[in-house]
Amino acid sequence: MKKAIFILLIYLITACQKNQEKKLTIAVAANMQFAMKELSKTFTNQTGIACDLIISSSGKLTAQIKEGAPFDVFVSADMKYPKELFDTGFTIKTPKIYGYGKLVMWSMIDTIDPSLEVLKSAKIHHIALANPKMAPYGLATIEVLKNHDLYENVKDKLVYGESILQTNQFIISKSAEIGFTSKSVVLSQEMSNKGKWIDLEDIDYSAIAQGVVILNQKNQGDAEKFYNFLSSADARKILENFGYSTKEN
Repeated sequence: MKKAIFILLIYLITACQKNQEKKLTIAVAANMQFAMKELSKTFTNQTGIACDLIISSSGKLTAQIKEGAPFDVFVSADMKYPKELFDTGFTIKTPKIYGYGKLVMWSMIDTIDPSLEVLKSAKIHHIALANPKMAPYGLATIEVLKNHDLYENVKDKLVYGESILQTNQFIISKSAEIGFTSKSVVLSQEMSNKGKWIDLEDIDYSAIAQGVVILNQKNQGDAEKFYNFLSSADARKILENFGYSTKEN
């Protein structure tokens, strides 16, 4: 009897260890928050590998990785940070582009119709954007404003979120009358039909090529499965449903 119980305990411990091995910790850029929930759900259904998602700005996640954060995969909002990690020996493969992000202007104020021209209006006191030093969508926003000769006129109205996540909070709470965010946010189920938004022209900002990279952790086999999954037809369909382009711009 004791022997049977001992064998059962060994089996349960072994099963738990296997389950622990079948889990990935994925560092995810804030613009991918909603899309990644759908992507990781589909990946888990196909492979049985669970995913823990850590959401923040690409710059902040890169700093955490360099400090030893135990992430298996990094899904960035650009290629700059994945390349930086590759060049400094934190990855096992070269980064690859999984999609191209799109920038939109969004407002939760009923009386405001988003447009570049309205940014100069007296009724706009705060314009939310992600910190351009840390977040690619913030940098793209600055490019749009400068390309339309608006930056000098509105720079005192700009309020910076440390990531798209915080930027969205400024817009949703109406702390900022209007702001710039990822198209994937306004197309998400959680934010669908909330407020008003418009697309920004692709020619007004540099292509937001978003990259994924495998980090130097123990789950390299499972991490590579996710890395490859992001190039699959199922993943591309999900990304396109969230407003990303999966074709080279």
